[in-house]
Amino acid sequence: MKPSVLQYLKFFLLFVFGEVTTAHVPDQDVLASLNKLPLDGHFSFSDMSTAAAAQDFGNLSSFKPAAVLHPGSVDDIATTVRHVFLRGEHSSLTVAARGHGHSLRGQCQSAGGIVIKMESLRTARMQVHSGASPYVDVSGGELWINVLHETFKYGLAPKSWTDYLHLTIGGTLSNAGVSGQTFRHGPQISNVKELEIVTGRGDIVTCSPEQNSDLFHAALGGLGQFGIITRARIALEPAPKMVRWIRVLYSDFTSFTEDQEMLISVERTFDYIEGFVIINRTGILNNWRSSFNPQDPVWASQFESDGGVLFCLEMTKNYNPEEVDNMEQEVNNLLHQLRHIPPSLFHTDVTYIEFLDRVHSSEVKLRAKGMWEVPHPWLNLMIPKSSIHTFAREVFGKILKDSNNGPILLYPVNKFR
Repeated sequence: MKPSVLQYLKFFLLFVFGEVTTAHVPDQDVLASLNKLPLDGHFSFSDMSTAAAAQDFGNLSSFKPAAVLHPGSVDDIATTVRHVFLRGEHSSLTVAARGHGHSLRGQCQSAGGIVIKMESLRTARMQVHSGASPYVDVSGGELWINVLHETFKYGLAPKSWTDYLHLTIGGTLSNAGVSGQTFRHGPQISNVKELEIVTGRGDIVTCSPEQNSDLFHAALGGLGQFGIITRARIALEPAPKMVRWIRVLYSDFTSFTEDQEMLISVERTFDYIEGFVIINRTGILNNWRSSFNPQDPVWASQFESDGGVLFCLEMTKNYNPEEVDNMEQEVNNLLHQLRHIPPSLFHTDVTYIEFLDRVHSSEVKLRAKGMWEVPHPWLNLMIPKSSIHTFAREVFGKILKDSNNGPILLYPVNKFR
């Protein structure tokens, strides 16, 4: 009996707006064949292990695997993928690589298949290479925060980041890796010199812009569909010690976007430029007050948004302690060119690591309140400059009435980056 159109529609609505849970009972012969594979690591078939692999950050979908691979080496991943490939195209057994599980719709899950827990590869030692063109060789399962701490020992750091660093190298490189440094350095995938990849056939291939370049460019931002990233060579630069962290407010969207566009186009500018939307959130300034210094404390204490839409421009300037006077002058010169609400300047000075790891501090607080493991519907859009004002007028002016559902980030990036 064929499913009715109504049944298809009900499933579609459930998938889009509600939690999707699927279960698949694997063939016992399939599980037995996995146990026979020669591995440095091991498979886990327990309910606890497979249930954990059936969740992700989005907490909207749940696809339970038959097994979880804890690889002890890259060879384990290649052996497993090759085993699945050799079962043939009619086999229902699938494989998914899971980093820190920050997918939104179950992309790191595999119903009745195999989930590869990439963080098990973090035992591989990072190799930092200093010199004229410094870089670090790092496992695809390593976390960016650990890369930062290791490279910082050499006075170096990667050039481009995401706002949240407790994610794996392979995970963000399989997407893009975008943050407030993207306007200058491009996304994280633009700062990779070389990759090691396990292909869909189970081959281990080294690739770069010069070697196996098609695979290299396909895997970067390829959402894991062209291979599993098991090692990456990441470009580094000298790391600053301190950051001047600044926030200013706008009530006019045109001034806000034009100032952003101006800042990313001039040669001497801030090192991080990102904006976000504040809707019906007078209290957000109360949160800032604990960690930021308002230029006008009286204005900040009396400020009320009156239910309107405000736009916050967030910027940083990197510096070392001996450069503080030059930093102050550059920052003041840039701020004088902006058209923000005059008294709405907030700033603080933090270490470079504290700034880059700022979101994790919020995560710890949310976890303590039991507010982290909740559904996270999330949508990222890249909007052409020609359409951004129409988008803002319709979405911020007519559709969204409050911003409690999550952050709304706005920042321009140059196409050539």
